[in-house]
Amino acid sequence: MLKAIEARFSTRHQSFDGWLLLASLSLLLIGWVMVTSASTEIAASLTGNSYYFSIRHGIFVMAAIVVGLVAVRLPLDWWRQKGPYLLLGALFLLFVVLIVGREINGSRRWIPLGVINIQASEVAKLCLIVYLAGYLERYLPEVRRTWGAFLRPLAVMALIGFLLILEPDYGAVVVLTGCVMGMLLLSGAPLWRFLLILVVVGSGAVMLAVAEPYRLQRITSFANPWADQYNTGYQLTQALIAFGRGHWFGLGLGNSVQKLFYLPEAHTDFVFAVLAEELGLFGAVGVILLLALLVFRAFRIGRKAELLGNPFAAYLCYGIALVIGAQAFINISVSAGMLPTKGLTLPLLSYGGSSLIVSGVMMAILFRVDAEVRRRQRQLAQRKQEAAKSDKRQTDTAESGT
Repeated sequence: MLKAIEARFSTRHQSFDGWLLLASLSLLLIGWVMVTSASTEIAASLTGNSYYFSIRHGIFVMAAIVVGLVAVRLPLDWWRQKGPYLLLGALFLLFVVLIVGREINGSRRWIPLGVINIQASEVAKLCLIVYLAGYLERYLPEVRRTWGAFLRPLAVMALIGFLLILEPDYGAVVVLTGCVMGMLLLSGAPLWRFLLILVVVGSGAVMLAVAEPYRLQRITSFANPWADQYNTGYQLTQALIAFGRGHWFGLGLGNSVQKLFYLPEAHTDFVFAVLAEELGLFGAVGVILLLALLVFRAFRIGRKAELLGNPFAAYLCYGIALVIGAQAFINISVSAGMLPTKGLTLPLLSYGGSSLIVSGVMMAILFRVDAEVRRRQRQLAQRKQEAAKSDKRQTDTAESGT
């Protein structure tokens, strides 16, 4: 009874998902604070300004919010119609980055545009989700019944994956492949197809791992980083030291030792390790719970949209939840030594303009879907009330006539 009253009240009087807003804004603010703390020393060394990366990250946060406020005003029909064009744009960026991309640490992932750099793989994540959501809406029965409709999205993913491998950006390949497979699974495709594909993909991953010595070295160093802690296992051992120093409550904000040129990429890929060192186990678990809450609300909004007969909105939310969840899981697992090192940012927390802005657009889409779901629920509730009133009037008329 109480749940029914709460659901009715929230549907009528609240126009947005408060838990989603709390999770997203909290992660943005925590990320800004932790990037500031983790980057002061390296910023002072590289630029002479301790708050150089903090200021830039703050600008990226504001840009993400502004772009999100613009994107939330776009109707879902706009995204549905632009899906194929967005996919073509993503493919174009992934091709261009191979030609004019800026090479950093042996990878061409960024397109330089003066004061900012665009990370093509981040844009591709959003574009692929939008395209695949529209595809599933159009061909949902065929995807469940036939191999052809099932394999077409995987062929698109194979093309994107090939371009990403050329950069190389294996972390993005893993995240996008998991997203596509997850969306197809949630669409109701037979499970045995996924098992067959997993065998094929797994075999290919093993071949890729042993094809290049440095990849195999990464895997072996991940299994025992202390065996070569000053070479291949250096990043992971320094991250594990940060986790160990954090204990229950951390060393205190700004008191990290590992950020003092011990832990590479402390404000980007390994910002969670610095967070665990400064805020301890409770701070790290708190951030994980916020990320879990965000992913849960995204799935919940998508489920509501699906029950109301809007598959495009539903699969859009599912795809966003899968990308954010997979990327957060991989980033945290890498920092904790559970997975081999991948160059993936922590959504809404790590330093990086492309990641923050794309994440802001994803949050805006979730809020837009939630708003349309709530409006549809209000319309249905109003129709039920009008129908009930009409039935009551007819009953009263019939009783008065007799």
